[in-house]
Amino acid sequence: MNREATDLAGVRHLAYDTLGSTNAEALALARAGERGSLWVSAQRQTAGRGRRGRAWVSEPGNLYASLLLNDPGPAERAAELSFVTALSVRDAIAQEAPALTPRLAFKWPNDVLLAGDKVAGILIEGEVTRGEPATVVVGIGVNCLSHPLEAAYPATDLRAQGGDVAPQSLLASLSVALFKRLAQWNRGNGFAAIRSDWLAAAHAVGAAIRVNDGSGELTGRFAGLDAAGRLQLDLPDGRRQEIAAGDVFPMTVLRG
Repeated sequence: MNREATDLAGVRHLAYDTLGSTNAEALALARAGERGSLWVSAQRQTAGRGRRGRAWVSEPGNLYASLLLNDPGPAERAAELSFVTALSVRDAIAQEAPALTPRLAFKWPNDVLLAGDKVAGILIEGEVTRGEPATVVVGIGVNCLSHPLEAAYPATDLRAQGGDVAPQSLLASLSVALFKRLAQWNRGNGFAAIRSDWLAAAHAVGAAIRVNDGSGELTGRFAGLDAAGRLQLDLPDGRRQEIAAGDVFPMTVLRG
């Protein structure tokens, strides 16, 4: 587990050859007293994970990075960081591969799509100790060179879509973009602007979708986001339901 300490666009950066998980390492550093801001990246992960504990395939050539933040905002607004981060990932890809920009979109709540397929995922984790500010880790995986062939949602990578982007260059641009978006978010006070920017590039707004919220599956029309970032689903019976967490699929994607 070779480690190199560097500076990344003004932010401290620990770069590893191999880690189990960049999020897990960032959280371990926080428990040991690290307070960030600090990037943790790895060329390869052996125990990468996504939402709900799903395995994240982590072969070399892609971007695997986590940003450790100390007290970025109220703990109850931490979920909004998924939207902040998604915008930052799009900003960074657009910076490194401008030709891809028109094909980038967002899938609620935390994925970035390229030409309709998943190119990046985000995992927000945190810990709160009584009497201390919240620690938040923003985990980001971007398929630069390769992508999983078997996945619940179809995936792609930047190279497959014509973007030749090195993970290290993308991470440098991402660091700049993410801190700009964090300033825009302003500890939650600027979420209305973040929400508006996210919706402007959202995938499937107005379309029929399936949503699995962990307790079952719902179908309806994706109407947008409410003021808290919850998905608004217009059900077939005319009711509107707000969903705080779940997996979204277009009606035509039936993979399990």
